Amino acid sequence: MPIESFYARHCYARLTRAFAVNIIETVRRAEKVLVSAACLGLAVGTALAFQAPLPWREYPGQDNIDIPPDYQEKTEWMFARLMYPPFPGAVHGRYPRGFGGNSWKQGRSSWTTDYTSADRHVALALRRLTRIHVRSVEQPIDLDDGDDVFNYPWLYAVEVGHWQLTDSQVKRFREYLDRGGFFMCDDFHGTEEWNVFVQTMKRVYPDRDIVDIPNADSIFHVVYDLDDRYQVPGAQYLRSGRTYEYDGYEPRWRGIYDAKGRLVVAICHNMDLGDAWEWADWPQYDEKFSALAFRIVANYVVYSMTH
Repeated sequence: MPIESFYARHCYARLTRAFAVNIIETVRRAEKVLVSAACLGLAVGTALAFQAPLPWREYPGQDNIDIPPDYQEKTEWMFARLMYPPFPGAVHGRYPRGFGGNSWKQGRSSWTTDYTSADRHVALALRRLTRIHVRSVEQPIDLDDGDDVFNYPWLYAVEVGHWQLTDSQVKRFREYLDRGGFFMCDDFHGTEEWNVFVQTMKRVYPDRDIVDIPNADSIFHVVYDLDDRYQVPGAQYLRSGRTYEYDGYEPRWRGIYDAKGRLVVAICHNMDLGDAWEWADWPQYDEKFSALAFRIVANYVVYSMTH
C-alpha cells in the first residue's frame, strides 16, 4: 500500500484536526528545542561517531510499503530500528518468527514486526507535527556492524519479549547508552514476555533498576503534555475486542535512568504503539490510539535530542 494512499492522507487529515489545539504550541516548543538540538547534535556526532553511517538497506518485513522518492535525502534525524537475535525458546507458546533456516540478519524475524510501514508513518508524522528534519525511511541497526550504532542517538526495538542479545551485542549496547544514546522499546505484553525482556536488559544494565516513569518527567511534557495516557492496543483488538494481550491488563510506562538522572531506556510495556503507527491509515483503527502513539514518539524523539 503506498504511503501516500487515500487512507494515509485521510488518516493524517484526521490527526491534523485532532492535534490542531497542540500544533501552535508544538511549533513554539520545537523552535526552542531545535536550537539546543543543533548544539547537541554536533556534540553527539563528535562523541559517538567512529565511522561513516552504513548505506541504507531494506529487509523483508511484516508490512513493506513503497520506498518514498526522497529516501536518499540527507537529514538531521532518522528512525533507527534495532535488529536482534530472537529468543530461542517458545514465549506464550510461540516460537521465533522467520522462514525455515533464515538468519535474523536477513529479515522476517521478530525485529521486523510492523516494518517498514510503522517506521515510515512515524517519519511522515514527525515531518508534519514537528520541525525536525526527518528522513523518510528507517535505518536498520545491527550491533554487530562495528561502531555504526554510534551514529544514531535514538534507537527503537519492537517485540523485545522475544529478543536475546549476544554477549558482544550487550557490551556494545551498554556502551551506546553510556555515551549518550537513547533506547525506546515497545510491543510486548504480559509477565512471560516481560521476563524474557528483563533477562537481556539486566545483562545490559545489571547496576540500574527499571522504574515507573513519573508523570512529572519531562519526557511526558517536552512537546505534548501527556498526563492523560491510556493503553494503545495492537490491531488484534479489532478482532478480540480487548485492548490488552495475555495478562498485560495495564499499560506500563517504565524506564532506566543514568547516574545524572537522564532517561536512557524508555519501556512501553503492555501496549503496541507499532501497530498504532502501522495501521494509522486504516479507518477501522481508532484515531485516538494512533493520535496518542504519534504524540508519544514525538516526545520521546525530542527528549532524546535534547537530554
